[in-house]
Amino acid sequence: MTVVSTLDAPCKQSPVFSRTHSIAYLVSQYPTLSMIFILREVIQLRELGFAIDVASINLPDRPKEGLTEQEWSEAERAYCLRRHGLVGAAKAHLKTMLTNFAGFWAGLRMVFQLGGLDLRRLAFNFAYFTEALMVGVWMKRTKLRHLHVHLGQQAATVGMYTQRTFGCGFSMTVHGPDEFFDAEGQYLRQKIAAADFICCISNFARSQLMKCSPYSDWSKMFVSRLGVDPTLFSPRPRKAAPEVFEILCVGRLTPAKGQHLLIDAVERLVRQGWRVQLRLVGGGTDEVSLRKRAAEIENSGSVIFEGAVNQNYIRTLYARADLFCIPSFAEGIPVVLMEAMAMAIPCVTTRVAGIPELIRDGIDGLLVAPSDVDGLVEALARLMADAAMRERIAKSGRLRVLEQYDLRQNVEKLAAIFDECIRA
Repeated sequence: MTVVSTLDAPCKQSPVFSRTHSIAYLVSQYPTLSMIFILREVIQLRELGFAIDVASINLPDRPKEGLTEQEWSEAERAYCLRRHGLVGAAKAHLKTMLTNFAGFWAGLRMVFQLGGLDLRRLAFNFAYFTEALMVGVWMKRTKLRHLHVHLGQQAATVGMYTQRTFGCGFSMTVHGPDEFFDAEGQYLRQKIAAADFICCISNFARSQLMKCSPYSDWSKMFVSRLGVDPTLFSPRPRKAAPEVFEILCVGRLTPAKGQHLLIDAVERLVRQGWRVQLRLVGGGTDEVSLRKRAAEIENSGSVIFEGAVNQNYIRTLYARADLFCIPSFAEGIPVVLMEAMAMAIPCVTTRVAGIPELIRDGIDGLLVAPSDVDGLVEALARLMADAAMRERIAKSGRLRVLEQYDLRQNVEKLAAIFDECIRA
């Protein structure tokens, strides 16, 4: 399988596709704040002439009043499996048995192949199979012949069952890192074998798939980077010497993001005499313990919890920030880093997974070792002490996004992969 050799190079003009396609996108939840980049990708593909219909296993992560107008429009347009419940699931079983008996039993055999003698795994796989039947019936009804799945986890398992049962085209975009930690439990080897092609958001992600697959499958893996709109996320004026340094961190409040370390770092900076204010944007399982830790700081007002905010407000927080920091222990490549860099905010983050592909240490941002709170304090203090360094890194960071992580350019590259690899 061959794709144009310019896929890893910036596009200078919009490509001309030999054909566009009608594609079903499957995601676990749509829309959701933590994966807003999927919505942006879908809209860009439609602007390039692709007909994209989205199926979401779950309802949106917020009620209507918490969604932007664009998010609500997409939520209304998407096919949501949860809205159809048990009745929809039963109908999908019956319809598939009556109209696609051989495919139904092929999918059911996979349930037992993957579930084995483990009752819990069997139950989960039967649920994935049921969801796949609902997706497949929806695709038949809407005359969609190719299914593309974002993330290599449970939604991709549903996609694999859909491919086995209905014989549709199947591909996925793999981000990592969660699916890499349990490659066997996530059936990565089977998914790679079933896929027509696989988009990886980084070379690191592609390497992890190569690690758990035979060499014969490596040719179907392509690096297809995410991106942001640099016209939407554009620089704002910032003070050369702010009285209080605003440090912004955007991300789910979960152990993998390492926000406890960032609060520890802020406490040390305050003790050193720096006037800093940390804003944590997001919600998650660590919120209670993070709030407890923040309350222990001598100046507890140094940490502000903004909660989960939508895209209309997030740019306001970026505009106020002097520094951006996300001290993750495990990542793909955070889109929030791209957003901050596009807005010319100097970034401090960790040297994990695909992040060094986005940020070159000392050029586009500062990288520290994961879990190294001393290094985190030092990097933040260096930037606060050196206005010239902040300006240089801010400019270089935005240029990096313009060159390699521009949303339009990278969706055009993704479209070129679709154009080349999707079966006619």
